[in-house]
Amino acid sequence: MAGEKILIVEDEGIVARETEYRLKDLGYTVCGIASSGAEAIKKAEQADPDVVLMDIMLKGEMDGVYAAEQIRSKLGVSVVYVTAHADETTLQRAKLTEPMGYLLKPFNERELRAAIEIAIYKQTAEKILKDNERLLATTLKSIGDAVIVTDLKGAVTFMNPAAELLTRWKLKDASGRPVAQVFNVVSETTHALAQHPVTRALSESLIATARNYLLTSKEGRAPWTAQPHR
Repeated sequence: MAGEKILIVEDEGIVARETEYRLKDLGYTVCGIASSGAEAIKKAEQADPDVVLMDIMLKGEMDGVYAAEQIRSKLGVSVVYVTAHADETTLQRAKLTEPMGYLLKPFNERELRAAIEIAIYKQTAEKILKDNERLLATTLKSIGDAVIVTDLKGAVTFMNPAAELLTRWKLKDASGRPVAQVFNVVSETTHALAQHPVTRALSESLIATARNYLLTSKEGRAPWTAQPHR
């Protein structure tokens, strides 16, 4: 879909103008042209573009990678790098800024459109994902059941207030710790544990219940029996 605002960051005037003409022919709106990293940041803040076409090898103290990093962190705008050549160190730095694509000079209109459309699609999908994550986090925080979320390695990534109350762990302290340390359960009868139910669920890809286990709090107390949710 054309009509989106594009900011061109290119220190070669002829190349910048040629890119501008191509973008306009494709139906995009060129909201500015910047020839330096500092100018790119300023114009991005003023124009709020949908996509920034960023030349990696800009002249001056600030290269395109640093400028893109600032624009992404401050505004969350999609960045497509444009380059004819770049050393390996620069390319590795560029990857860390999470660009939405790359264009190799010289490029044609078809390649230009494809890079921009993919960047816009990724940006939209990323926004939807973040919105859904915020909605899910809000929902989990508001429910009465205790919820602990882990990554695939079993490290805690989220706890709602009910889980904090139950385990006596705060999310900021529990984050990154093994779930077995935070959700510390032992057998109700033997007070020992051969294998943590969450660890087993992750390793064997199955649903495990914490039936007839005692939950031990952060202080080492076992105030109640953990029962499966029905």
